[in-house]
Amino acid sequence: MAVKSTVKASPSGSSRSRQPRGFWNLAVTELWERFSFYGLQAVLTFYLVYSLADGGLAMERTTAVSIVGAYGAGVYLAQVLGAWASDHLVAPRRMVLIGAVIIALGHVSLAVLPGGAGLAAGLSLVAVGTGALKTNITAIIGMMLADRDREGSDAGFSLFYLAINVGAVMGPLLTGLLQSRAGFHYAFGLAAIGMGVALVQYSLNYRRLPEQSKVVKASISRSRTGIALGAVVVMAVVAAVLWRTGLVDGANLNYVMGMVIVVVAMSYFSVVLRSRLVTGAERRRVGGYIPMWLAEVAYYALNLQIFTTVPLFVTDRVRLDVLGWQVPEAWFSSIGNVALVLFIPLMAGPWRRGAVGRLAPPAKFALGIGSVSVAYLLMLLTGFWAPGKTVSPLLVASCLILAGISEVFVGPIGFTVVTRIAPEAFATQLVALKILTLGAGSTLSGILGAYYTHLSPSQYFVVVGGLGLLCASVLALAARRVESLIQV
Repeated sequence: MAVKSTVKASPSGSSRSRQPRGFWNLAVTELWERFSFYGLQAVLTFYLVYSLADGGLAMERTTAVSIVGAYGAGVYLAQVLGAWASDHLVAPRRMVLIGAVIIALGHVSLAVLPGGAGLAAGLSLVAVGTGALKTNITAIIGMMLADRDREGSDAGFSLFYLAINVGAVMGPLLTGLLQSRAGFHYAFGLAAIGMGVALVQYSLNYRRLPEQSKVVKASISRSRTGIALGAVVVMAVVAAVLWRTGLVDGANLNYVMGMVIVVVAMSYFSVVLRSRLVTGAERRRVGGYIPMWLAEVAYYALNLQIFTTVPLFVTDRVRLDVLGWQVPEAWFSSIGNVALVLFIPLMAGPWRRGAVGRLAPPAKFALGIGSVSVAYLLMLLTGFWAPGKTVSPLLVASCLILAGISEVFVGPIGFTVVTRIAPEAFATQLVALKILTLGAGSTLSGILGAYYTHLSPSQYFVVVGGLGLLCASVLALAARRVESLIQV
């Protein structure tokens, strides 16, 4: 007997075979935000270490990688505060708008203010603004995909990741080219223009966002709001005093941010697991997510070296002349994202049909960590070149391509997991904890980058690649157990 087939409309007004209404508008907004963010990130290390004559700040290398790692940590740490604020004070859609304005001001500060003043103001504003925007725009995407099954949600977040990485490719390519031809401040100005486009794009669809995005889920009283804002002010004052007295400086900032992230992550997991608003099943799933959170931190500690160790290696060892044309150094940070942009569409469609698509999330994580580890081990081949800037850019590009592709097994899958297992009372904040893996990973990438300055490249790649493979192996062995805990 023939069975009549029907297609159920999603709450967002789209069939399950297509993405929900408004999905692509948010995706393009995120594209331009990532254009500005990665456009800045790609040239930041070079800006810190270049000589004053070349337009840089002439910092020591260990200090430079520490600042880059701490900046990344600050960006993602701020997202925990942004998630908390959207749950208790300001609706997610308005938090995104506020964040976009603050980020734009940060890029303008870097473009027009010289020296350390521009660096401090610009990086601080970008970090705070990204904290308000990033978690909340991802949470809104999760609201749009809430009615999809796991494979459909994976595919939707993979397409969202595609938009993110298109921006992550365009930003470094264009700012890197402009920096090499006109200087750093012009590159920062281009990043500001990209953020301005994101702000306009988001405003066009502001009133048509999902109803859930207009709601503060757990608003608090004015007295508690005052206490929370007072705590933020106290922390800012303490941070300023520590910096002014020299107890915290560029050389140890990365370690301080790392300790803060550890305390924040442990506190958040403790609050969620002990909350009376969390059911027993939700508590089991959050507990099962902890090893995946740690695995994602390990992954990004390796992946984000494209902004710490890789720029130093490119500056020292890579021959930039290709057929008489000088390749901008910042372009190497975007090679992996180019590969990822090309690879994601191949994965998003066949995802639910292929063997990889049927793997449990912990197994996909293990595959991603193993792939990026192999990429760094392949960098050992650069040791066959003579000292100096003699290493083939094609070999380095090949390794970075493998490292870039590996993110498809970690980034979008992590978003799918947290949006599906998050307790109702902590939905946005668990997304913030997921994004905090990037902050912890950025901190570790800066710490590893500091060790790079004391080891030979070959020694460094052996240590980093070997540790990565060890992490992947442990997670692969525990994959079934972890999957049983996070099952919805």
